Parts: sequence; structure tokens; C-alpha cells
Amino acid sequence: MNLEDLAEIAEQSVEAEKSQRHCVRVCMAASCQSSGAGAVLEGLRQHAKQDADGGVHVKPVGCMGLCSAGPLVSVDATESKTEVMYKDVKPDDTEELYAGLDGAPLERLRCPTDIPFFACQQRIVLKNSGIIDPENLDDYIAAGGYSSLVRAVTEMTPADVLREVKQSGLRGRGGGGYPAGLKWSTVAMAPEPHKFVICNADEGDPGAFMDRAVLESDPHRVLEGMALAGYAIGAEHAYVYIRAEYPLAVERLKKAIKQATKKGLLGRRISDTTFNFEIEIRLGAGAFVCGEETALMASIQGLRGQPRPRPPYPAEEGLWECPTLINNVETLANIPSILARGGDWFKGIGTETSTGTKVFALAGRIAHSGLIEVPMGIRLREIVEQIGGGIPDGRRFKAVQTGGPSGGCLPEEHLDMSVEYDTLRSAGSIMGSGGMIVMDETSSMVDVARYFMEFCMTESCGKCVPCRAGTVQMHELLDKIAEGRATQADLDLLEELCDVVQATSLCGLGQTAPNPVLSTLRYFRHEYDEKLRPESERLPPLPVVTGDH
Repeated sequence: MNLEDLAEIAEQSVEAEKSQRHCVRVCMAASCQSSGAGAVLEGLRQHAKQDADGGVHVKPVGCMGLCSAGPLVSVDATESKTEVMYKDVKPDDTEELYAGLDGAPLERLRCPTDIPFFACQQRIVLKNSGIIDPENLDDYIAAGGYSSLVRAVTEMTPADVLREVKQSGLRGRGGGGYPAGLKWSTVAMAPEPHKFVICNADEGDPGAFMDRAVLESDPHRVLEGMALAGYAIGAEHAYVYIRAEYPLAVERLKKAIKQATKKGLLGRRISDTTFNFEIEIRLGAGAFVCGEETALMASIQGLRGQPRPRPPYPAEEGLWECPTLINNVETLANIPSILARGGDWFKGIGTETSTGTKVFALAGRIAHSGLIEVPMGIRLREIVEQIGGGIPDGRRFKAVQTGGPSGGCLPEEHLDMSVEYDTLRSAGSIMGSGGMIVMDETSSMVDVARYFMEFCMTESCGKCVPCRAGTVQMHELLDKIAEGRATQADLDLLEELCDVVQATSLCGLGQTAPNPVLSTLRYFRHEYDEKLRPESERLPPLPVVTGDH
């Protein structure tokens, strides 16, 4: 498969779609499927089969973004290229919707596409989501897919690929924000002959669904990014570590790997070169700690998923003690576009220290929830009030939680802060992998902190004492505070425990577990104080039982 072959496939696919009178796209990502999109797709297909005039292509696609309004259907009049989107479509609506394809739009179901939710986004990772059929390789090729890989292995050296990734300023989108080019270069310079690439798709943050949606909507983009990474660092074998809880993403990944291998875009002698690259899938059992890279590698090797001390880092000694490159789904999904348009182009988006775009799962007390992609440096206020449509039911904004259980809760005074790695960290939160949960005035910040602490406590692997015991103690203290049984001494102890767990835990789960507590104490301390009992009402300690009794 060379560039000419790709161009021929792309031309045939584009011409085939142009020949259709209409292209009707139905979102078949997990969120819309759970709302009945499968029956909507089948209904529209039945009407297309019975249409005497023909020329209507009913196409299953990935996530269209506005998950709160699903099932979503998009209709393109292929000659005028005018898009009409419909929301909350039910199977009973398909006859009326189909009958109106050549007439006026069905206004009662119409979803305007000029609203800020769509208009304020800048899509790189989500460029093909909601447009291509994720199970059709030719559709991905028609959108420019695999051209970056073929061009790289036939016209560029691995050093050239590394140079573009470094120049882009791309930072890891898994949460840490480590420079991708620097990580890649470290693995590339390792002298060992055997190296590995791992795609970390073990997304487990409450309220986060970015990686799952990308894999469901555009799996080939991630596979192409992995192959480019393998070429750059000198690896011939890779793993996608993904939760078994994501069956649709797993199914589409398996199909994508099989399709790409059959076309010679994965496997042996890619594009008739000496570059070989094979990808396997490993299913995780849902342990949150396996999102930590050393625990993830242990799980792939068939061991218990527990972290180990670092150094050595995976880039030096990783999977089976070989140099290993680990990036998350979104990081790898950026690579094909960086190679296609150049590192300088990517660096021109976002800010000086946080380049490119970021995908967020926008959820919680917000009018428009779903999947969004925005340039780095955007203001939180623009995400919440414009893209998200503000707080529903006339309530007031209270806080936005970024970074999942490892992140923090930011109040209204920070809404005009730019969304960047460093600014979020300075405010007591983190970028994380991209979960963003909005809360209104009815939310209790003590309850929010308790919820996330319960999550961290439950998900602790138990290997180190600070996390294993500290999260339990912090959760018990939060219980006392929430139930009005605690005093100032309990609150002081909670803060002390936060410092200890943060400073002494083995891995990132424990080190960041106190963040929701610390950020809510920083900005909403009055809610803790209001629940405390007077010190005079402090309950006496339990008697100490010794061996003499």
C-alpha cells in the first residue's frame, strides 16, 4: 500500500458518497446506542430500501459530541453540503424524518449546529468523529487516513518523525503533561534491540469518556498514531490496554486492526518497507490503579496490577524489562495530524507551554453535556457558559471539577482562568485526562470530596501503607464531617493526613487522592466549618486495651 493506492481508494470513496442524493449519518457511539440509536439506524435503513428513487446512504458513525441530546442524526444534502442535525430522534420519528429529506427540515427535532457547543470547538483528535464509519477502513482513508504513516515510512527517517513531534510541543494527554517528544526520544536512544509501544486506554475516572469515545469513533487514527510511534522509536510490537467494560470500543479496535493488517498498513513489511509493526489488545479488569503505567505493564505481563517504584522509568526499563513508550489514546490520536501538517502548525494552536487542543468530557449540572475539543488556553468560562450552555433550571454555578479523582474543584472566581497544565496546577487542580464535571449551588463540596475519596479508597491496590490506610482514615473523617459528628480537631487531622498521603504514597493514585479534599478546603472551607461540632462536644476517645486486661 503506497500513497498512490491510498489516493485511489480515497477518490473512489468520495465519488461514491457524492453520487448519493443524501447521506444520513446516525451516531452509533455508546451514549447514543444506550438511547436507542440502533433502532433509529435500522428504521432509516428500511426506509432507504423501500425508496423507489434510491440514492440515500444511511451511515453509522461515531460520536457527534452532544451526548445529552442523543440519539443524533445528521443529514447532508450532498450537492449543497448543507448539514441538518436532529436530536432526540426516536424510531417512530424515522418515517417523518426520511420523508422530509428533500423538503423542509423537521423543525421539531432540529438541533442547530451554529450554537457555541459546535461553533467554538477546534477539532483535531475528533476531526472524523461523527463523520466517518468507524468500521470502514476506506472511509478513514478517504479522510486522509494512513497517509502520514505511509509517507513517514517511505519518505522520512525515524529522526524526522521525532523532530516533528518535538517541534509540536505536544504534552501527554493522560494527565501528567510530560513532553511527548522527550519521552519518545528517550526510548529511541535506548540501545536495547527490543522495544514496545503501549496505548493506555484504561480510562477509569468518574465522568470521563474521552478515550472510549475516540476509540469507538475513529479507531484507525489511534492505530496510525501507534504505528508512527513505533517507527520513530524502533519498536515492532505494541499493545492497546483497554478496559473490558468498553465492549464497543474493543470490538471496533479488533476490526480496525484486522482491516489495517489485511491492507498491509499494519503487520509485516508496511508499504513494502522493512518496517514491521503488530498490535495486540489486552483487556483490563477495571482496576483504576492499572491506569498507572507500571501497574499497567505488570497487568499486561499477567501479574497483579500494582505499581513499582520509579526509577527505572518505563522508557528505560518497561515491559519485560525492555524500553517501553506509553501514551494515552488522545496523545497518540494527535500524531497523524502532526505528521500531516507539521509540528509548527500544531505549536501554533494553544499556548506557548500547552500547545494544541484538548478533548474534554463535559458532564454534570450543565445544559449541554458531551464530548468537546477546544484549543489549549481557552477560558473555563467559555467552556461552561458558552459551549456548555450554562447551568440549567436557573441555578447558579458553584464549581467545576477537573482531573477526575486526582483533580480539584475550582470556584467561580477561577472561571476566567485559561485552561493550561500549569495554570490548573497552580489553582489546586490538574488537567488530568480530560474529565470536567460542573456543579451548581445545590452541591455539597464536603459530599463531593467524600465521593472522590471513597473512589480512591476503593481503588487503592493496597501495596503502600499511606494510600491503603490513609485513604480509609480520610474517608472516615469526611464521613464524620458530613454527618455533623466531627470537631475542629478532626478537620486538623484530615489536613495532616492529606499532607502525609500526598508526600509518601508510592504512585500517582495515592499522591493525588487528597486533591479534591485540599481544593474544597481551599475554596469552600466554610462548608466544612459549618458542619463541625464545638470542641466541648468532642466525643471521648475509645479506651486503649492492653495485654493486662
